[in-house]
Amino acid sequence: MTSDNRNTAICRADFPAGFRWGTSTSSYQIEGAIHAGGRVESIWDRFCTRPGAIRDGRSGEVACDHYRRWPQDLDLARDLGTNAYRFSIAWPRIWTEAGTPNEQGLDFYERLVDGMLERGLQPWATLYHWDLPQALQDRGGWAARDTVYAYTAYVDAVTRRLGDRVNHWITHNEPWCTSMHGHWDGMHAPGIRDFGTALQVCHHVLLSHGLAVPVVRANAADAQVGIALSLHPVRTATDSVEDATAARRHDGLRNRWFLDPLGGRGYPADVLALLGELAPRIEAGDMATIAVPTDFMGLNYYFPETIAHAPGRPPLQVEIVAPPDVERTAFGWEVAPQGLTELLRRLHGDYGVSAIHITENGSCYDDAVSDGAVHDAPRTAYLVRHLAALRDALAEGIPVRGYFAWSLLDNFEWAEGYTRRFGLTHVDFATQQRLLKDSGHWYRAFLHGDA
Repeated sequence: MTSDNRNTAICRADFPAGFRWGTSTSSYQIEGAIHAGGRVESIWDRFCTRPGAIRDGRSGEVACDHYRRWPQDLDLARDLGTNAYRFSIAWPRIWTEAGTPNEQGLDFYERLVDGMLERGLQPWATLYHWDLPQALQDRGGWAARDTVYAYTAYVDAVTRRLGDRVNHWITHNEPWCTSMHGHWDGMHAPGIRDFGTALQVCHHVLLSHGLAVPVVRANAADAQVGIALSLHPVRTATDSVEDATAARRHDGLRNRWFLDPLGGRGYPADVLALLGELAPRIEAGDMATIAVPTDFMGLNYYFPETIAHAPGRPPLQVEIVAPPDVERTAFGWEVAPQGLTELLRRLHGDYGVSAIHITENGSCYDDAVSDGAVHDAPRTAYLVRHLAALRDALAEGIPVRGYFAWSLLDNFEWAEGYTRRFGLTHVDFATQQRLLKDSGHWYRAFLHGDA
């Protein structure tokens, strides 16, 4: 088994005094209360009713009941010693089927944000974390250009209400998952399986990001605005030329397809050549809109991908393979802290990103409560090693400004239902009892300078 031999003795003093420390959550994964406060149906509500779509056949109807238990959850975040809290706003809570803002939904997030501020937690709001209103999906969803404009109207309503208190905004979480998992492999809502549609969805999501940035800035005077991307270091399965060129193709769609247009370079020419007539429809001015300057880049990092040339596997003739003898989480994801450092170097060195926040980083293990505790030593080790990789990146002068662990709570893990646990806090989904895991105790000790 391979291992990372870097020095992992770390303490909070290794990081800058103004560094942001937090945890991340998302609305559908924790809120529950899908019929409360005027909330309308989302694509995930509908998707969860599809037989076989969710591993355990469950949904986010209750999730962590955060809609009612948010004061307790914010207390957990405060008691960890974090100074920031990343959450997402549920579009279906904000927008009625009549196409007007829902005051009850806006009131909820106003209370939530005020609760963060009262506890010394800087709010980091994600405007879209995959829960599109089903009524918009019925009219074409993200494949329809009208959804781009519906999104900007939603963003306007949210930022008008919260812009005086929230200064940090993320337009989208992981456009790859919205487009490719939602519309190519179909493993996420709305469960469409069409590559051309996925590419068009991706373009519209990026376009909506570009249109949203000036709206946020107009409504929040001191706004810092960015986007959160899920990026992966790409490895080659062998030293062959075929695998190397396959890895380049894969990187083109997995990483450069997002980084290049956001950085003002347009979509990668080599990928466009491969796509041919499947390439998205682009209107005049779209690429300039997508390339709007932002204040930071959010990086969600979990694992690298190893690529082999695979003739006969459209559209890119590549295959993701599982290298032997590597450490893995219970989800099967490779544990590779050095990949975080590599991605940070790439963002800063190749794309000139001047402020980076780790907006998600975490691990899934098969946790169990034993004698009133959860002894999740592998997750603690994961945290330590990834923070050591982050410290090393800072030592190289890479401008990382903050770290948000995924996640504060065990939650509804999308297509996996409740079978996967990423939280620093264990949640008993039958009783909604919260229990800080050993990894959470370590994070708290680290943040308080006691680790």
